[in-house]
Amino acid sequence: MRIRQMSKRLLRFPEVQARVGGYTREWLGRLEKQGKFPRRIKINGSSRQGGVAWAEDEIDAWVKAKMQGREQETAGLQGGGDGRGHVAA
Repeated sequence: MRIRQMSKRLLRFPEVQARVGGYTREWLGRLEKQGKFPRRIKINGSSRQGGVAWAEDEIDAWVKAKMQGREQETAGLQGGGDGRGHVAA
């Protein structure tokens, strides 16, 4: 069994927001509930008081995946398609 190395740094919301393009706390919460954004980590007793953070490596991986998806869409458009694998007749 391989144990995943933990992130060296935890990011608080303002830094996460800056890295992901300004999404609101509510929007990130929706994405998180849908499994489309890294899960937050409680760092003190009450998350209502802002006691949460995110693993830096998970946020960086999420941003990287979004950028790769954009590059794939752009490549699809340049190849004559519409970005969804469809080519005009």
